[in-house]
Amino acid sequence: MTTPNNAQPPRDPKDEYALRHHTYDGIQEYDKRLPNWWLLTFYGTIVFAVIYWLVDQHFPSSTDESRIEAKMAVIETTKLSSPTAVLDDATLWKMSRNPAFVDAGKETFATYCTSCHNAALTGGIGPNLVDAIWIHGGKPTEVMAVVTKGVLEKGMPGWAPVLGAQKVSEVTAFIMSHHAAP
Repeated sequence: MTTPNNAQPPRDPKDEYALRHHTYDGIQEYDKRLPNWWLLTFYGTIVFAVIYWLVDQHFPSSTDESRIEAKMAVIETTKLSSPTAVLDDATLWKMSRNPAFVDAGKETFATYCTSCHNAALTGGIGPNLVDAIWIHGGKPTEVMAVVTKGVLEKGMPGWAPVLGAQKVSEVTAFIMSHHAAP
C-alpha cells in the first residue's frame, strides 16, 4: 500500500512525542493534536460570533438613532432638573415636551390638584387649565408663579412649601404640555 506524496504516513498512537519533519530557527515542533476542550472552545466561539453578528446586524432590537435619542433625552432631563437650571419660559416649555417631567407632574397633579381642577384639567372649583383663557397669565413662568404662591383670594393655596420647587416645575410642565408652544 502506497501513500500519496503529500499525505503523511499514519502515526503510532503510542508515539506521543513525535516531532514534525520541519525545523525553523533550530526549533522543532511536536506533532500532537489539540485538546478537545480547546477545539470545542474555538469552534464554539466561531458559532457564537456568527450568531451575535446576525442578531446585532440583521435583526437589531433598536437602531443606533433610537439609542442616541434615548441617551440625549436622559441628558436633557438631567440638565433641566439640575438645581442650577434657570426656570424661564423656554426651559419650562422644554420641560413640558419631556415625558419624564410630564409624567412626574401628572402624578403630582393627580394627588394634589384634581380635587379642584378635575383630572382632565377642565376645571371644577378651580378654573379650566386647557382652554385659551388664562386668568393670571398663560406664560409658563406665570403659571408656575400661581402654583408656587397660590391665589388666596380665590381659595388656592401656595404649593411651594408643600411640594418644593422641583415638583412645582413638574406640575407646571404637565399643565403646559396640554398647550402648544409659541
